[in-house]
Amino acid sequence: MKKTFWYILVSTFMFSSMEIALKSVGNLYNPIQLNFIRFLVGGLILLPLALHNLHRAHQSISKLDWIIFATTGFLCVIVSMTLYQLAIMYDKPATVAVLFSCNPVFALLFAFILLHEKLSRAEVLSLVITIIGLIIIVNPTNLNNPVGMFLGVLSALTFGLYSVVSRLGNIIDGLDGITMTAFTFIAGSIELFVMILLTNVKGIALRMENVSWLKPFVRIPITKNVNLSNFWILFFISVCVTGGGFAFYFLAMETGGLTKASLVFFIKPALAPVLASILIHEKITLTMTIGIIVIILGSLIGVIINKVSDMHLNVLFHHHHISHS
Repeated sequence: MKKTFWYILVSTFMFSSMEIALKSVGNLYNPIQLNFIRFLVGGLILLPLALHNLHRAHQSISKLDWIIFATTGFLCVIVSMTLYQLAIMYDKPATVAVLFSCNPVFALLFAFILLHEKLSRAEVLSLVITIIGLIIIVNPTNLNNPVGMFLGVLSALTFGLYSVVSRLGNIIDGLDGITMTAFTFIAGSIELFVMILLTNVKGIALRMENVSWLKPFVRIPITKNVNLSNFWILFFISVCVTGGGFAFYFLAMETGGLTKASLVFFIKPALAPVLASILIHEKITLTMTIGIIVIILGSLIGVIINKVSDMHLNVLFHHHHISHS
């Protein structure tokens, strides 16, 4: 229990400081370049844990596994995290942090659509309340930054899709969360590296320059500003936030279960704006405060009701067992 608490604490702090750290280096690195660096290093950090788990479970990586990793890597690293990186570029870190924390709710929706998993009343209620919280934060009647908001929501939506596809892959090949994540990060980094190389091909770059929204993706650098003066911030983003954040999250899941580990995403919407206010003096508006409270309430309702239901079922089973013994 004590270990789980510390795993959750470290993971929550890492994930909550992510947007601030990424925003602070926004002028130094291309968003795609930064994605490549942090997920490649993050994947390599998780790799020893993944290999240990594979050895312990007497498993090996098959061709089918690599197809699954290529799919989850594309959804997570290339699609969701590129949108996430762009959202941070266009919007406030605290806003993006809150919007991205809604990804478990979107995962519920995709699990219902793709895996035909039934939604309990608690999950439907949690979904509705969280969407209300999102609407309060986005505030459609007074959109100051529609691009940043749209990218943030889309990032959370696609990450929810990645989570469900990853779960489907886990069902197919039986690999644990750390192994799935490590190889997803590595596969996604390889795909991103190929994409970066293509943006530097003269013919492709010239065509991309003619399309206004593609200009930020033209001639993406790989090693620009990767030097000793920027070592510590890159170390923090890649090793601590990306590699360490996910590692401690999955360790919390292993020792405390999914319900306790998911507290990370419920605390993040409250902690991230506070950190942004302290570290980069970002103002927290009344609208955002109300939206954050509503989202946390929606998330907690789902967890508490499901936990009470599980306890009730266990009590019923226990009484049934006693009456028949």
